[in-house]
Amino acid sequence: MKKQMIIIISIILSLVLLDQVSKLLILSHYGGREALELCYDTVLPCNIESIKVIPGLLSFTFNFNEGGAWGLLFGEMLIFYLITIGSFVLFYYLLKDINLQTKKLYTTGVLLMIAGAIGNFIDRIIYQKVTDFIHLDFIDFPIFNFADMCLVVGVALFAIDILLEDVIKWKQK
Repeated sequence: MKKQMIIIISIILSLVLLDQVSKLLILSHYGGREALELCYDTVLPCNIESIKVIPGLLSFTFNFNEGGAWGLLFGEMLIFYLITIGSFVLFYYLLKDINLQTKKLYTTGVLLMIAGAIGNFIDRIIYQKVTDFIHLDFIDFPIFNFADMCLVVGVALFAIDILLEDVIKWKQK
């Protein structure tokens, strides 16, 4: 059990580190958080260019996000703090059922959700906003970050695991 917990903590910390490093890299490319905040907090025109990673498909486009996806609850940090703390309570209970050997989808989903929540929570605590930069050029979709990807993929894997368990129970009846 101790070995599994060390692996789990290592995975979560690695994902959070990847999220935070990616955000720091995008900020350093654009001149740092202070310069960008100054640009965003004034009426001066900001010439923040997108970095085309795969033209027509993917670019890095800097954005500060003070809300959730699609600007939901813009500026309502207290609500996001409460949601995150509530989710950490839920994650604590979900962690009791993880097993790297027998419950791979469930475990992967929970670990991704935890890492994503921590990654964005760090930004909200330190900066009161989240750094987003991944932009899908081929679809009208909000700019997001690595932590957001962890959350979305984690929720999807978690849901798939629950559905598969239901199907297996239904077939056994």
